Amino acid sequence: MKILIAIVFVPLTALLAACGAQQGANQESANRDAQTSAESTQAEHLTGTAEEFDRAQFDNPTQIDNEYQPFEPGTQWVYEGAITNEETGVREKHRLVVTATDLTKVVDGVRTLVVHDKETTQAGQMLEPEVRFHAQDNEGNVWYFGEYREEFEDGKLVEPRAWVPGQKGAREGISMQADPRPGTPSYAQGYAPKPVVWVDRGKVYDVNRKTCVPVGCYDDVVVIDEFERTKPGAFQQKYFAPGVGEVRVGWRGEKEKERETMVLVERRHLDPEALAKVRQDAIELDRRGYEQPNKVGPFWKYTKEVYRHTQPVERTFQAE
Repeated sequence: MKILIAIVFVPLTALLAACGAQQGANQESANRDAQTSAESTQAEHLTGTAEEFDRAQFDNPTQIDNEYQPFEPGTQWVYEGAITNEETGVREKHRLVVTATDLTKVVDGVRTLVVHDKETTQAGQMLEPEVRFHAQDNEGNVWYFGEYREEFEDGKLVEPRAWVPGQKGAREGISMQADPRPGTPSYAQGYAPKPVVWVDRGKVYDVNRKTCVPVGCYDDVVVIDEFERTKPGAFQQKYFAPGVGEVRVGWRGEKEKERETMVLVERRHLDPEALAKVRQDAIELDRRGYEQPNKVGPFWKYTKEVYRHTQPVERTFQAE
């Protein structure tokens, strides 16, 4: 009986070892496949100019004087428009205030300029405050270095989220080319994988347009199609006037659901008191990105994790 047990025991041990080895090999293969898939997905969404990012090409990154997307600290743009609520189909009016602050933030090794956005309903109820980060390279391209934003519903915070280049596979993208020309390939405006998923792209749709908005009429306007490859047939169109920046938002494509429209209604240079208020709002919003005191929404843990790898915003120069 002892001999029989020994005979059975030896091959059973070998069999278990073989199974374990095979499971390990299968897991290793699955990990390789997942990594290859992730790299392939990233490469697909970065096709264009974003893969050419080089920190050494940002000698004076916070001086953003691109002809079509200038961000002079203290400048504020006010937009009004409407967007379709995808759940109800109702057109909802909203207002967006964009301010180039005198704050900077180091992201992925580059000092960026902090731009503060504040989107509200027509009645003034908060919808979405945001800090986003831009820098200009030596060639004059304006880059997008991620963002932190909060979404509100009925005045209540429901979803904070951030994506930060250099963290968890996220990458910088181009927000405005130095020399936008029609017929050129599309370019990545940034990339962030799940759970956030930022895969926006831009492509020059037209140049030398003329458009009129409440603050005036502009010639030589560049129109950029913004889209996601995963959503064919849906485009947001942004109009940029030389020396001014974004002046109009429109849309095209049968599958575009939100059909957002916006026009520039005011452009001004803030006085020190008004700029100080926006600065404080941006500082507090940036702080919440690290702390996530409310712990709401599906992304707060991810946001806190990636945002902690950045330095807090700081005032490094004076707006004129």
